[in-house]
Amino acid sequence: MTASFSIGSRIVGEGADPFVIAEAGINHNGDLDIAKKMIDVAVQAGVDAVKFQTFHAEDFISDRTVTYSYKSQGKDVVESMFDMFKKTEFSDEEWEELKRYCDSRNIIFLSTPVTVRDLKLLVRLGVTAVKVGSDDFTNIPLIKQYARYGLPLLLSCGMSDEGEICQTLAAVDSDGHDICLFLCTSQYPTPENDVNAKKLLRMRELFPNVALGFSDHTQGSTAAIVATAYGASVFEKHFTLDHGFPGPDHWFSSEPEELRDWAASIRSAYAMLGKADLQPTAREREMRTLARRSIVAVKDIAPGEVLTDENIGLRRPGTGIAPGQWDAIIGRTARESVSEGSQLTWEVVDL
Repeated sequence: MTASFSIGSRIVGEGADPFVIAEAGINHNGDLDIAKKMIDVAVQAGVDAVKFQTFHAEDFISDRTVTYSYKSQGKDVVESMFDMFKKTEFSDEEWEELKRYCDSRNIIFLSTPVTVRDLKLLVRLGVTAVKVGSDDFTNIPLIKQYARYGLPLLLSCGMSDEGEICQTLAAVDSDGHDICLFLCTSQYPTPENDVNAKKLLRMRELFPNVALGFSDHTQGSTAAIVATAYGASVFEKHFTLDHGFPGPDHWFSSEPEELRDWAASIRSAYAMLGKADLQPTAREREMRTLARRSIVAVKDIAPGEVLTDENIGLRRPGTGIAPGQWDAIIGRTARESVSEGSQLTWEVVDL
């Protein structure tokens, strides 16, 4: 495992530019045209990848009588969980069409599989990484099967404690796979007090050779900016074409303009991190000549006159003897006359 690796043509992870994923999820509502429009929106937002969810409802829901409650179009909705997911499925042919469309728009196609059957389809389509949601983070047998395909694993660890995180990573690290571990809070939306971005520092301490990501379920961009500062380099966020669409995830997802602002905020925050070297910038080097001070005569000084704070002072620009030499100058005598306003030079000071 390394802290940086490739997804498609992109290097991601520590030291690389942010890799930003627009999470379409199931917000296409099973409509291929909406899915394509979401790809267009992702491209316009300037993200690197768009991610979907590939599944067959019967493969992960055993009891079809189980219901799911959610908000949609300003109302509380209760429906069969099986039916909710079933109507957002795509056929193999539709997935192939979406992958081709992503290629035509020059954006990386990603999708979260639910079973090995789903992953086999995605591998055949040419997917370049495997995203595992928080619901399957502790499903070690499944993740180990995914790892056999040799693709980078993008793992969200929502709902997991430190022991579970260590257990899962130990299970796949034994196979030496590239991993990005996503800080994730499985609350939709996530309130600011439950983001706990400092977890990223603990994750870096525990897993120095793993790339860090942030699955952002908050409103706005602040959490992603903080996560950038704490070392996250891969990001994902749910988006929708319209909060008013029917479905379980639309109401808390970002609309197109919000997605664009979110992606831009991450890139801006990363640029602001800069370098750790305690050195001025090139522009500061120019500015300090103008803004700093030099030791100057504040009145005419005669030869042999003692230099005191009555006849010398500190004035701009900083092109002469620096203020740090004040103690070396004060109390000395002038070798020659110095006119008021002139900078002192070492030649006129009797050392």
